[in-house]
Formats: sequence, C-alpha cells, structure tokens
Amino acid sequence: QVQLVESGGGLVQPGGSLRLSCAASGAIVSTYAMNWYRQAPGKERELVASITSAGGSTNYADSMKGRFTISRDNAKNTVYLQMNSLKPEDTAVYYCKLVTTAGYVYWGRGTQVTVSS
Repeated sequence: QVQLVESGGGLVQPGGSLRLSCAASGAIVSTYAMNWYRQAPGKERELVASITSAGGSTNYADSMKGRFTISRDNAKNTVYLQMNSLKPEDTAVYYCKLVTTAGYVYWGRGTQVTVSS
C-alpha cells in the first residue's frame, strides 16, 4: 500500500524559507511523477510543482517560479519542496501527490505552512 507522509511545515516570517519533505512507502518515487499541491482556506487545491519520473524534469506554477524548487532523493525515497522568499499568500496546507502509470492517485495528509510576521 502506498503511503505518503509530508513534513517540514511550520510558521515562518515573510521572506523566510522552509523545506518540505514527502516520504513515500510502498512505491519508489523515482518511477512515478510526483507533485506538490497546496490549499489555502476557502480556496481550491492548486498545483505547486511537479517532477517527472524519467529524467526528473520539473514544472512550477507561475507564482512559484524562481522561489520554489522540487527535487527528489532516490536513496531516501523522498521528494522535497524547497521554498524561499515566502510570502503571506503562500500560507496553505501543502500536499504531496503520486500518480502511478496505471492512473492511481495517492495523496499525503498534508503539512501546514504559515507565513506571518
């Protein structure tokens, strides 16, 4: 059974940084496309960043380009989201998502990120 566990969220001041982790079990992250999403209160869940399996190509939502970096550590079976220059509007619950080649979708439970002074 695939399980995704996010960690690394917390309270940070504007302009600060956080690194989120998504540890996977039951699946090898290097063989699947992995995504980070976020959902702010009262808003729909939105895609933040994605990384492909083969080659590790990355893609970001426009508002995150240049500030966020998605990466993968195959040895630790973990995907990361490095977030820099954080803004109050980045406040949200951040979720990790895995999509298998058969189209099955798995979500983690999320980690809260709060950007506030």
